[in-house]
Amino acid sequence: MIGFVLLALAQRAQLDVLYQKQAVSIAQVAASDPLIRSTMASGAPPQRDGVVQSQAQRIATASGASYVVVIGLNRVRYSHPHPELIGQAVSEPIAVLDGKSHTTIDVGATGRSANGKAPLYGPDDRLVGEVSAGIPQEQVTSELWQELPTFGLYAGIALAIGAVASVLLAARLKRSTFGLELDEIAGLLQDREAMLHGIGEGVVGFDAQGRITVINDEARRLLALPENVEGKSLADLGVDRATLDMLAPGHVVTNEVLSVGDRLLAVNNWPTGRDGGPPGGVATLRDSTELKLLSHRAEAARKRLKLLYDATGGVGTTLDVTLTAEELAQVPVPQFADYVTVDLVDCVLLGEEPPADASGRMYRVAVHGISADHPFIPTGSSFQLVASTAPAWAFGHGQAVLEPHLRTATEWRAQDPARAQDVLDFGIHSRIAVPLGARGILLGMVTFWRCEKPEPFEEDDLSLVEELVARAAVSIDNARRYTREHAVAFTLQRSLLPRALPEQNALDLAYRYLPAQSGVGGDWFDVIPLPGARVALSVGDVVGHGLHAAATMGRLRTAVHNFSALDLAPDELLWHLDDLVARIDQGQTPTDGTTAVTGATCLYAVYDPATRICTMARAAHLPPAIILPDGTVEFADVPAGPPLGLASLPFESTALQLPEGSQLVLYTDGLIKSRHRDIDQSMALLRDALSNGDREPEDTCTAVLDALLPAHPTDDVALLVARTHALADDQIAEWDVTPDPATVADIRKRAVDRLAQWGLDDAVFATTLILSELVTNAIRYGSAPIRVRLLHDRNLICEVSDTSSTSPHLRYAATTDEGGRGLFLVAQLAERWGTRYLATGKIIWAEQTIPT
Repeated sequence: MIGFVLLALAQRAQLDVLYQKQAVSIAQVAASDPLIRSTMASGAPPQRDGVVQSQAQRIATASGASYVVVIGLNRVRYSHPHPELIGQAVSEPIAVLDGKSHTTIDVGATGRSANGKAPLYGPDDRLVGEVSAGIPQEQVTSELWQELPTFGLYAGIALAIGAVASVLLAARLKRSTFGLELDEIAGLLQDREAMLHGIGEGVVGFDAQGRITVINDEARRLLALPENVEGKSLADLGVDRATLDMLAPGHVVTNEVLSVGDRLLAVNNWPTGRDGGPPGGVATLRDSTELKLLSHRAEAARKRLKLLYDATGGVGTTLDVTLTAEELAQVPVPQFADYVTVDLVDCVLLGEEPPADASGRMYRVAVHGISADHPFIPTGSSFQLVASTAPAWAFGHGQAVLEPHLRTATEWRAQDPARAQDVLDFGIHSRIAVPLGARGILLGMVTFWRCEKPEPFEEDDLSLVEELVARAAVSIDNARRYTREHAVAFTLQRSLLPRALPEQNALDLAYRYLPAQSGVGGDWFDVIPLPGARVALSVGDVVGHGLHAAATMGRLRTAVHNFSALDLAPDELLWHLDDLVARIDQGQTPTDGTTAVTGATCLYAVYDPATRICTMARAAHLPPAIILPDGTVEFADVPAGPPLGLASLPFESTALQLPEGSQLVLYTDGLIKSRHRDIDQSMALLRDALSNGDREPEDTCTAVLDALLPAHPTDDVALLVARTHALADDQIAEWDVTPDPATVADIRKRAVDRLAQWGLDDAVFATTLILSELVTNAIRYGSAPIRVRLLHDRNLICEVSDTSSTSPHLRYAATTDEGGRGLFLVAQLAERWGTRYLATGKIIWAEQTIPT
């Protein structure tokens, strides 16, 4: 009896161990379920009606387990026989963190049961949780009571046989049935077959030796395998080496592409047997051939769009025709073509519009390719399109022409047979010729060539190159138009600026004028000889650039010339110029596209060599620099005044007496303004550049430009340097005149003596007659004091001044008139004559050319 009880207890313990192992096997089955693995790996929250709960309960029901509980690494339940416990945390820690299975006897909400725990891995082999399965105690007890009669009948022998049988039975159950009944096993097999043949992907399983253990119809179709291949290896079935390597057991593959025949397969391969099961592997195959074709088309479309995008941003960055053509040649290489040549009609480079009947005379502007070496006509060459060639036809009809196989074509060789052979020998095999046209004007030709790319151009490429060239053609035409406008504006500007400096003795002059690279501006300078050996200097700047700025500059320069002829003081001249600018702007409409003149600046200075006095006034212009003979540099303190056209404040002038040999430096803001330094720094640089006073004006100009001129000027630069001279005392003769007609004879005598000293005996008659008339008019019509001055400069100048503001007028005397002929005689004898008004009167002057 004791032995029977001991045998029963041993059997009970053996059954506990057996069912614990069965519980572990059930937990491992659940841990291998693909749906549970993927759901837990996704990080989805626990749900009472979720995939994990349904799959766990199905496995529990099918295996006879009392529960299958899935627990996350955060100890939260994802499945449980009592759904209200789902989402709640368990009290005990996770037991499978060491990656191993565990068994125990569990007493929980479902009663006493044999418990097995297995680690749960995601599809990426990352530990995501724990699966716990239990077999109820009642099942163990029931089986024990079924075997007790046998133990009683065969008490002695059966005890040993039963123990051995239990061990063998437990091992067999572990390997094959996992404790499932036959009908349950049959149901699982049916479910497996339905799943294998119902999914849209191919599934194939292998054992450790690479033999096929399971395969569905889709896998057989994708791998082109016959029926009944179970138990055979892929090598025996003639599968290629790449497929064998990718599907080898133990080789982990995730979404890799495999080419099998004309199909492209997406392959995933996972090893099995890591948790004690039979070693091998399971692979899934998905047909992605159509997806690959669509992907190739999408990639081709993306490359085309990128090429057009690159052309939009990379072509037309400048307004230079040649640079724009070079940008067009660079964009398609090497993505689309190996070489690109751009040819333009000759006149396009000059900014002119090609005639409608252009003969096809081309100028090679750009060649770009994968290497600097090429067999094409070099850049800078001019050539005539041969009428029988495709480019000539394309240019004449305005349509692109495709020549996919140059080696078999013959017409294109007529352009230059020798060069055509060089092209073929170089490896060029295909080309597209596209006319370059914009706004209804044909500007040239663009040719795309291939040599390294083995595939020839296709019909689909025509639309791409036509769109590419059409976009670039607009940029080239814009550059052509800009070239034309720039040339016109530059020509106009040059014609309006002084072509040569006038001859005079008061100043040694040097100048520089540099147009901006971005366009013609409105800067100007001028040197104007005035009566009395004086010289006027003017520098100005018109707002804006282009043709209108150049034309406006010409108007203002002409106005300065006209006002200076009136011999106005600098501040008065600027006042009249300001009024003119205001009236010009009032006469323009806001919609005529012109730029306002208001805002222009000007500096006007008059230098008198007889007194060495320089009188200056400025309208918002930069102050002039003065270099004294000792090298000291000063900026003249001339009141700035408002810009021209505002008419808001009067202008003020400043008079400075300059030592002989001083240098006046007049300039525009294009020399001073810079994006890299402020105006104070620029003025300091200018002062430093001028600090050496012992230089010729030409050298001063060079030193200033070297110090301040930027590499790429954005505005015009006008620079004028004038070194002063003074009339010597022996070149000037002055006398006071008593308001008595009898003194006229004395003035004539003094004039004759001084002319003799100057060696101007030939001018005595004319000079004495002029002085007699001017002095007589001053005595008769003017007011004292009256003075006479003779200046011996390049010309002989006679001046008679008085304090009256009345001005004489030239008139034609009638035959019966006794007077009125004096000024007429002065006008006939002098080269020119006029009146200059002073603050306290006027000066009547007459200038004679000195005989040589």
